[in-house]
Amino acid sequence: FLYLRESEDDNRRQGAARLMSELMSGKAAVGGPFTLTDPAGAARSLADFRGKIVLLYFGYAGCPDICPTDLSRIGAMLNSLGAEESFVQALFVTLDPERDTPGVLREYAAAFHPRLIALRGGESETRRIATSYKVFYEKVPRPDGGYFIDHAAFTFLLDREGRYVAFFPPGTHADRMAVM
Repeated sequence: FLYLRESEDDNRRQGAARLMSELMSGKAAVGGPFTLTDPAGAARSLADFRGKIVLLYFGYAGCPDICPTDLSRIGAMLNSLGAEESFVQALFVTLDPERDTPGVLREYAAAFHPRLIALRGGESETRRIATSYKVFYEKVPRPDGGYFIDHAAFTFLLDREGRYVAFFPPGTHADRMAVM
């Protein structure tokens, strides 16, 4: 059993390293079109936001630290834009559609900024989209029988056509995002 667990850990690390290498190298395609559901049940596609700069973030509402920190900074950045805020759309894609119900996502997104749109899909759809953006994530069991989501935490910058431009690492300050 220990050998199997170590082998799974090695495969997971290799997968995470591969995705990170693809993202950092600039040689692999990043992102692509997607359609997910917002908390009101409406289908929202990336194409719906054409003409706007998109900040795309993958995480989950139960995240204890990095997601709320990064989403707070995204909200602060939007607030700092003043009238230009309408040219930017922030999107949050949950990596935990099992627990992040529409009601949970509605409240979670509203806590950071009124224009932050939370999106969710099924497990396979979420995996496909996250992988296209080179976002590693996995469920990690907790001793109490629950789980948390180990995940890469990047804010992706997409141009007005929905194409990947760059990413901001975790902890990027609002003023740094605003100059892009």
